[in-house]
Amino acid sequence: MTEKKVNLDNSPETSVAVEAEVVTNKDEITVLQEKLAQALDETKVHQEQYLRALADMENLRKRTQRDKEDLAKYANENILREILPVIDNLERAVEHAEQAESDEGLFEGVQMTLTQFGQLLNKFGVETVDAMGQTFDPAYHQAMGQMESENYPVNTVVQQMQKGYQLNKRLLRPAFVMLAKKPTIEKPEDIDIKEADVK
Repeated sequence: MTEKKVNLDNSPETSVAVEAEVVTNKDEITVLQEKLAQALDETKVHQEQYLRALADMENLRKRTQRDKEDLAKYANENILREILPVIDNLERAVEHAEQAESDEGLFEGVQMTLTQFGQLLNKFGVETVDAMGQTFDPAYHQAMGQMESENYPVNTVVQQMQKGYQLNKRLLRPAFVMLAKKPTIEKPEDIDIKEADVK
């Protein structure tokens, strides 16, 4: 018995199937190519957005740095502008003192200027540290020495050598003060020695 070989490759059904598969493959390739082109377009859009955002961030960083430098450079502008009239008054007081025969005008001018300075400091939140008669507080006072006093308790401020200041309740400069200490009681023999020295 002889076997009959059937050539499937040449059969019309097979060629239709192969053609259908080739067409399907071409459609898939076209679809994949379209998807790839779409993905590349999206990538390009995202890359442009990224570069734009990066440039915006760099501009913001530079602008912030410039603003920070300007703030540091001109931070005291308001207070300095307020000080200028005080300086003008001091200059007027000096001019008046040079032309006047008495020193009363100079004293009044300096007193007015000092008052104006006090108002200016209050405007910017600066207050004096109250020291006289207060118990010594190392957070606000700096002791320069001690003085004997019968009128004040020990470690009480009896003399203020320089005012202290605070800005919005935060210490700018402590008050330099002298503190009370007990008076030394002379012993009777010390009194006898002093009397002997007098004679």
